[in-house]
Amino acid sequence: MSMLTPPGMGGKYRITGDKFPRMRRPRNRRRTILVVVSSLVALGLAGWGTMQLIDVFTGGAKETSAAGRVKRCDKAAAPSAPARAAALPKPRAIKVNVYNATKRSGLAKETADELKKRGFTVGKVGNAPPEYDKKVKGAGILLGAPKAVSGVMPVLGTQLKDATRKADARKGADVDLILGNGFKALTTKKDADKALAVLARPAPAPSAKC
Repeated sequence: MSMLTPPGMGGKYRITGDKFPRMRRPRNRRRTILVVVSSLVALGLAGWGTMQLIDVFTGGAKETSAAGRVKRCDKAAAPSAPARAAALPKPRAIKVNVYNATKRSGLAKETADELKKRGFTVGKVGNAPPEYDKKVKGAGILLGAPKAVSGVMPVLGTQLKDATRKADARKGADVDLILGNGFKALTTKKDADKALAVLARPAPAPSAKC
């Protein structure tokens, strides 16, 4: 009998040889699964936290920068919007000299009277200077100082849309309307008022590239 066999036990309980069985606790499956799931959840939370930190240090800064650029662009574009409307004078502030370069008599006076009814200030009325008399083939010419080309002439041009705009060396703010052979009548008051309304609208703000 082996020294490993307890006293009084024999038969099938007899232990022979120099090896003996090891006693192990039965494995708890539920506990193992719980440990695995807990580990996965912990890893997931750690990964999510890492992504949040990365977003804070990168994405947040980008959004703030983009918002700042939009505000700066808006501020830069806003002042230029009403610039065109502010630069254009009212009809009553425009002094128009009306000259007839055609063979039709009374044309300058008729046109001047109509412009006066529409709110313009009328200056000289008569025949065109020799350099233009009987030499204007189109509807007419608007002639004035260089600064009038972009300021006064657009307003006066609404009354005769086919008139050619030219600058000379004069210093004054008055503008000459020289009626040519192609002149039939001023633009209708209704259409001229619409054109004036379009000019009076604020210029659209330029699209800012940021």
